[in-house]
Amino acid sequence: MSKYLLNKFLYTIDRDADLVERYREDPAGTVTWWESELANRILNCPAGESSTWLALEPAEREALSTHDHVRLFELGAHPFLTLTLFIAMFERDNTEPLEYQKAFGQRLTHFTLPYPDIST
Repeated sequence: MSKYLLNKFLYTIDRDADLVERYREDPAGTVTWWESELANRILNCPAGESSTWLALEPAEREALSTHDHVRLFELGAHPFLTLTLFIAMFERDNTEPLEYQKAFGQRLTHFTLPYPDIST
């Protein structure tokens, strides 16, 4: 598993309003584009600094492409990164305060200790 890259995707998408909208509207296309264009870029370095070997696992790519936050948690994505990004994408679709956050949490209630390892 490439938990680092999974979390990097969530982190970098969440910090760009245009990418948030792109990911909301075309998740699979955004994942494909991000993996080919940004996945290997080294963060906080001059442009052009990159690695060449990082790639998402198929299960990670599928979970990102389907906005499956439960599967992302199972795969080791940090729940804070997932929640903040998904709030930016989906909270607007709800009518009650904290409606999305409660539903997000409810879908995770079947997990028991020990939780999936989110360390990178």
